[in-house]
Amino acid sequence: MASRPRIAPYPYPSGGWGALKQVAINLVREKVAGSKYKALFKQNQPDGFDCPGCAWPDRDHASTFEFCENGVKAVAAEATGRRAGPDFFAAHSVTELMEQSDHQLEQHGRLTDPLRYDAASDRYRPVAWDEAFALIARHIGGLDDPRRASYYTSGRTSNEAAFLFQLMVRRLGSNNFPDCSNMCHEPTSRGLPLTVGVGKGTVTLDDFEHCDTLLLFGQNPATNHPRMVGELRECSRRGATIVAINPLRERGLERFASPQHPLEMLTLGSSRIASVFFRPRPGGDLALIKGVAKRVLELDDAALAAGGERVLDTAFIAAHCTDFDAFAADLRSESWPMLVEESGVARDDIEELAAIYARGRAVIATWGMGLTQHKNAVQTIRLLSNLMMMRGNIGRRGAGLCPVRGHSNVQGDRTVGIEEKPDEAFLRRLGEVYDFTPPREHGLDVVATIEAMRRGDVKVFVGLGGNFAMATPDTPRTWEGLRACDLSVHIATKLNRSHLVHGREALILPTLGRTEIDLQDGVAQGVTVEDSMSMVHLSFGMNTPAGPNLRSEVAIVAGMAQAMLGADTVDWAGYARHYARIRDDIARVIDGFDDYNRRVAVPGGFHLPVAARERIWKTPSGKAQFLVQSIATDTPLHRARAAHGAKLLTLMTLRSHDQFNTTIYALDDRYRGVFGQRRVVFIHRDDLAMLGFAPGARVDIHGVAEDGIERVAVGFVLVEYDIPRGSLGAYYPETNVLVPLDSVADGANTPTYKSIPVLLRLAS
Repeated sequence: MASRPRIAPYPYPSGGWGALKQVAINLVREKVAGSKYKALFKQNQPDGFDCPGCAWPDRDHASTFEFCENGVKAVAAEATGRRAGPDFFAAHSVTELMEQSDHQLEQHGRLTDPLRYDAASDRYRPVAWDEAFALIARHIGGLDDPRRASYYTSGRTSNEAAFLFQLMVRRLGSNNFPDCSNMCHEPTSRGLPLTVGVGKGTVTLDDFEHCDTLLLFGQNPATNHPRMVGELRECSRRGATIVAINPLRERGLERFASPQHPLEMLTLGSSRIASVFFRPRPGGDLALIKGVAKRVLELDDAALAAGGERVLDTAFIAAHCTDFDAFAADLRSESWPMLVEESGVARDDIEELAAIYARGRAVIATWGMGLTQHKNAVQTIRLLSNLMMMRGNIGRRGAGLCPVRGHSNVQGDRTVGIEEKPDEAFLRRLGEVYDFTPPREHGLDVVATIEAMRRGDVKVFVGLGGNFAMATPDTPRTWEGLRACDLSVHIATKLNRSHLVHGREALILPTLGRTEIDLQDGVAQGVTVEDSMSMVHLSFGMNTPAGPNLRSEVAIVAGMAQAMLGADTVDWAGYARHYARIRDDIARVIDGFDDYNRRVAVPGGFHLPVAARERIWKTPSGKAQFLVQSIATDTPLHRARAAHGAKLLTLMTLRSHDQFNTTIYALDDRYRGVFGQRRVVFIHRDDLAMLGFAPGARVDIHGVAEDGIERVAVGFVLVEYDIPRGSLGAYYPETNVLVPLDSVADGANTPTYKSIPVLLRLAS
């Protein structure tokens, strides 16, 4: 059922019959048994499981059709009838498997048995669970410093497993917690606390019913969180102004046909989503937002001079904010020509966006990785927060900040302790509850872990889910680090590249998926997750497990901990038998989780308190803080442009529609008109003419970095596309090889996947 490689415009809306067709194709492709189809109708339901895909919240937990195309793909991937068991690994060496594409690796199906790498045969062989745990204990127990192991966490990990994981590692004496948040929304987590006092969003789904304006920065919801498009559809139909701010004019923000609405489907109709589009150059959002803020201030000055209604919310600023005067002085002194040049947006358009914002009485600002994966990402998030503060759009119904997370529990994992820089209050409570002294020294994030592995400072890598080898930047250097480890351990549902880029010794430990029944002592266990809007849900699997030798993530973590630490002070086995005990102890350690088990059993779960939503500011000043944010004009990207002129292009990595993070479901990206292939690069027609290339030509993409290392992604087909001049788009993770390890967001260490300076050369 693979598509023929071609480029063909897709004239239809997002969603609609095209989405339903792909649902059917994926169920057949994955050989999902008909008996498991009923699980689709239990997705995001009170008596079912939380979607293992994105972190968009659920409206009412009552719809019988509350799943989306990509949610079905995630469920089908877990419910697949294919198996990668001991016979499969006996037939294929690691060297052979390394020759396969990431899509091919995904198609082998579910892992069924724990495996240990055998160097003599270059194959993974079955290993008993107890033997696997003993091997881990031997390696970690033999380290001369507990900080020489690093522990990665995927955003699909439940609150219960993540809490046990951090407890185990801190009892071992380390805060080395690289996690997927380091590569996506870390600038949000580091940027917002200094402005509004919390690194989370301030809205709930109810606010979308009461907003009149939405500013959507750096997002492609139809692919990355499709249920959000349904919410935007409702906002649009009741008259809210929706503004899309993104270099690409994505189909999902143009038109959407909702499979949940029969009339729209039967009439082949669709709903307009965005009212207007603004298209900054990659990395230009900081200058754009500063330009909008400057114009809002100018509008307020004019209103004040004319004796009209103020544009600024002066009452909010006076009662709740500090340092506004310094912020305003900086805006007034900023150069309009510089803002236009750096943003890539004309001044008239900046002024139009400012006018839209100024007219809004209840404004929500949402953002994705288009804002967070740049060198200036932390500054951009802080400036956006300041812009919203100028008109009091935080802590008011229908208004606020809304970072839209990717993986289903990436926010929850951070809440329960997956944090390499934990705060003192959390460590103190953890130590009191478990009667030990947690380590205080900050640990390693993703980039720091890779650097430490390459230096030989980290010798053991444990991955609780995810695909570290492919999600990370600077691919050859990441692989070099992983291969330098004495032991690599991966807890996973399906085979991926990380299992093949292994340490001298290696384990693959197969785990239950979110959709599968988790029986402990004959009792079905539920796990909890926190969505993008701080709602905590309970999730119970529905499907029979893929094999009898699988263990839950909780049971695997508890087994490792028991082998390394024993049970003198923590009843790890007891936790593994009854997850409610873990939730009881989370409530003892972390504020907001009181009466956890009772509250999460209520349909829809409960909302964790967000202080800024109540206009309580947990900042050093006790108020929301306006922060001056300067625009740097001498960065590696600027210097590359100066050295190479117009031929220097800025590459941003993208997901295709048949992809979730590093998981490749198929080779189509139908909304962008790409079928049967992934090695494509989107380019403006004028840049094609400037370079003397033709659409369809095959090129190599050469990174331009100041460290002297040659980085090349080879064999990409040029696709003429409506993209800003000087910009390119290509898929992640194939182009991660071009991101230097030290090219990160200032203050967050997030790789700059969305602003990579490159040159194109015809492939030989």
